[in-house]
Amino acid sequence: MDAKCVVDCRNQLGEGALWCPLEQRLWWIDIQKPTLWRLQPGGAVQHWPLPKPPGSFALRKDGGFLFAFRSGLATLDKPGAEVKWLPGLEPGDERFNDGKCDRAGRFWAGTMDRKLGSAIGRLYRVAPDFKLEAMDRGFTISNGIGWSPDNRTMYFTDTPSRRIYRYDFDAASGTIANRRVFVEVDPGDGGPDGMTVDAEGCVWSAQFDRWCVNRYDPDGKLERSVRLPVQRPTTCMFGGPDLDTLYITSAAMGLGDQKNAGGLFALDPGVRGLPEPRFAG
Repeated sequence: MDAKCVVDCRNQLGEGALWCPLEQRLWWIDIQKPTLWRLQPGGAVQHWPLPKPPGSFALRKDGGFLFAFRSGLATLDKPGAEVKWLPGLEPGDERFNDGKCDRAGRFWAGTMDRKLGSAIGRLYRVAPDFKLEAMDRGFTISNGIGWSPDNRTMYFTDTPSRRIYRYDFDAASGTIANRRVFVEVDPGDGGPDGMTVDAEGCVWSAQFDRWCVNRYDPDGKLERSVRLPVQRPTTCMFGGPDLDTLYITSAAMGLGDQKNAGGLFALDPGVRGLPEPRFAG
């Protein structure tokens, strides 16, 4: 199973890959060099500068984007337009990081310690009316989020603890309960970063600084580990007309001239993903 570099974009910190089934396009961001990227059918690539470092984003139901910038939430009507900042959270010593929408159109985003040392990060839920609520706390670098196909489990990653957690998830109310460890990877550099869930209910987790993306079955057992040609994969997302291509973003920061570092990769995993929901606001 070989991962091929499909866009040698040299992202300093590529993140947030998000496939749009309606437009058949892949969107992603570069956090360190604030940029929104798009891969179109046929391989055409475009990118637009962003005014602040983004942590994550979602596509909106009626068009445009919701962004969790490091310093707060904002909407963007189209690429290149002016962002519209939303009132509410001023993170202080926290900053937003990874985020994703549940199937009811609520956006979930975690925060992290700006100094990378303290477990002050929280997990927030953003309702379609933009009401913001902290749902859990105690994380150092909040990362990958996903849901099981039956909507009964929510996954959430804290990279420094080397853990992916699982919660009982109530889709109707958008509440979580009973946090416990789903996966704890072996000690060493890096750890679990961005993630997605496939149609079989297995979790794919990009392993930052570990040259691989791992697939875990619903019980947390390592089902396979796919070796990558770059050291710092950051997140993964299913895309393509049949959702059978796994796209993987990566980071070039700190890696000098490592070939294709910071590029966008794609592989054929032999399974399909699930369509990503849009923010309902």
